[in-house]
Amino acid sequence: MSTKKGFLERLNTSVVVGDGGFVFALEKRGYVKAGCWTPEATVEFPEAVRGLHREFLRAGSDVMQTFTFYASDDKLSNRGNQALGKHSGSGINDAACRIAKQVADEGDALVAGGLSQTPAYLSGSNKEDVQAIVDKQLKVFKQHKVDLMILEYYEHVEEALWHLEACKRYMDGIPTVVTLCCGPEGDIHGKSIGECAVELAKAGADVVGVNCHFDPWIVLEAVKKMKEAIEAAGIKGVHYCTQPLGYLTPDAGKQGFIDLPEFPFALEPRIMTRWQMQKYARDAYNLGVRYIGGCCGFEAYHIRAICEELEAERGGVKAASSEKHDKWGAGLKMHTKPWVRARARRSYWESLNPSTGRPLSSALSTPANWNVTAGHTSLKQKSDDTSEEELEHLFQNGVKVQ
Repeated sequence: MSTKKGFLERLNTSVVVGDGGFVFALEKRGYVKAGCWTPEATVEFPEAVRGLHREFLRAGSDVMQTFTFYASDDKLSNRGNQALGKHSGSGINDAACRIAKQVADEGDALVAGGLSQTPAYLSGSNKEDVQAIVDKQLKVFKQHKVDLMILEYYEHVEEALWHLEACKRYMDGIPTVVTLCCGPEGDIHGKSIGECAVELAKAGADVVGVNCHFDPWIVLEAVKKMKEAIEAAGIKGVHYCTQPLGYLTPDAGKQGFIDLPEFPFALEPRIMTRWQMQKYARDAYNLGVRYIGGCCGFEAYHIRAICEELEAERGGVKAASSEKHDKWGAGLKMHTKPWVRARARRSYWESLNPSTGRPLSSALSTPANWNVTAGHTSLKQKSDDTSEEELEHLFQNGVKVQ
């Protein structure tokens, strides 16, 4: 029997550090296809998935989240994707669970099963049909006895509530984290972020918060509103989670970084430094967030930065990879060049304003702001590949909009 502390016990007594973004990290490494962003790599390239889990474990992550983002059957067969036919949804989810559990057991980490929004909901399917789709994933997570469930990346709180209801019915007693990919303005249907949080808490979510789409400080602004609304409603015992982007997005619109013209292949100039991640960790902790992790753009060194900033709050536990990383650049005292040795101090890195090296680069971008949401014709999903005619229509529409 496992002697590991349970998820809620950890949250009640310390800080739980999540992991980083798998789809972006593995796409850059050549194991995930951009566009569909589906996780068939669990079957096709298990060592790559296992290796990334190990990087995050070594960086200090307390939770190994199964690489099951966009692993519902409808997403695995959407717009020409052949993953479902090649591997089956249950096969991809099963492999993800086995990999995550293996790595978690190499340390003191827990395993989280993961659900996310579905094409079926965006296409207007009803509650029963959407829940039938996620039930297939929940069946696998239940078989593998995951320690908790993370329901993440919902643009519409309605779908998150449907998934949460299915999860509570299928996996009664398993702690649930529910995070929306919405900013301070609320969900895409116009419901305030505070209302969203209260509905999720009343529906039984143990942890609520925000993941993806926005940088840490926009996410923290949203979670602050969530926290205020839940407290105003008199709801007790709810914890909070932040798993933001590893990119700075002060210019993002309501739908976040997917509206930025750099998405997804030119975001590198926006990558946050490890020192900015330490500030994020401190700000999140001071807000009362106790599940602190990251999403797209987060690499292992970003997670290590969170752990180093909150080392005292985590009972003095050090990330294994901190053996090769002295705090605040102190290791630079070993450098051969004197001007680099002069940077071996906190004050230097905290005050640095990094340059991009791009003389003609603009500071901010103009978001696309197409303003389409669930039920719109352009969001109707299908199994056939996107046609050339459909693409030409989108190209022309993009020119008109922008």
